This record gives sequence, structure tokens and C-alpha cells, in this order.
Amino acid sequence: MPHTLLVLNGPNLNLLGTREPATYGRETLDDIAALCQRTGAENGLDIEFRQTNHEGQLIDWIHQARGRCAGILINPAAWTHTSVAIRDALAAVELPVIEVHLSNVHAREAFRQHSYVSGIAVGVIAGLGSDGYRAGIQHLAKRLQG
Repeated sequence: MPHTLLVLNGPNLNLLGTREPATYGRETLDDIAALCQRTGAENGLDIEFRQTNHEGQLIDWIHQARGRCAGILINPAAWTHTSVAIRDALAAVELPVIEVHLSNVHAREAFRQHSYVSGIAVGVIAGLGSDGYRAGIQHLAKRLQG
């Protein structure tokens, strides 16, 4: 069994720290990547951390995880609410998926309250800021240990 988790981040998350800090916080994506690396190491997991603003790139990374990674933690960002293709790619690779969001999407605009990913995820974490990434990695680690 591979011991690598793929942590994927969707569009605009490269602007964390400066983009709407009242909503998304002041931590940068590099800060979150470092947190994920530490959390992975604490749980005996390698972390591959990636971000893209291109939907096809994200789908390619998901496909490449099949048979190579033990699970996927994903913040699909705006694609959460729009991309059946990302949902289908996640379902096709047959890996445990945790969906994570920095903000509480259920307390925001109505269009943000629908997720194409939630229905195929083993868990959804929203509104905990970067702690949601830590919780997601810890849960996947426990799941992999049986």
C-alpha cells in the first residue's frame, strides 16, 4: 500500500494570505503546504502538495494518483460548485477522498453550498481554516492504518 497522500488545491488558492483575508485568513498556501508536510511526517505519510488554476491539470493529477497514492485531500475551491469532471475523476480513481474548505461554505452565498465532490468523499471539513487540512490528513492516516 502506498503511503503517499495527494493534497490538491484549486483555483485562486495561490493568492491566499492576500485574497479576502477576512474570509480565507492570512496564511499563505506555502504556510499550509508546510503544515501538511509536518502533519504527514507526524503520521508516517509522504505528502504531495499541489495547486493549479487549470481544471484539466487537476484532473490529470487525480488520474495519476490511481495505484500510486493512498488517498486524496482536496480543496477544489470554486470547482467544488461547478465541476462534474473533477467529481468523476475522483470517483474513478477509487481512493478515499477528503474535501476541505478554509471557510464555512454553508454560511456563505447559496451557490457555494452545493458541492459535486461531497457525495463521493469519505468526509468534508469546512470552516476550520488550515486546521481542516491537518484534520483531513490525520483522518486519512487513521483510515489507512485500519
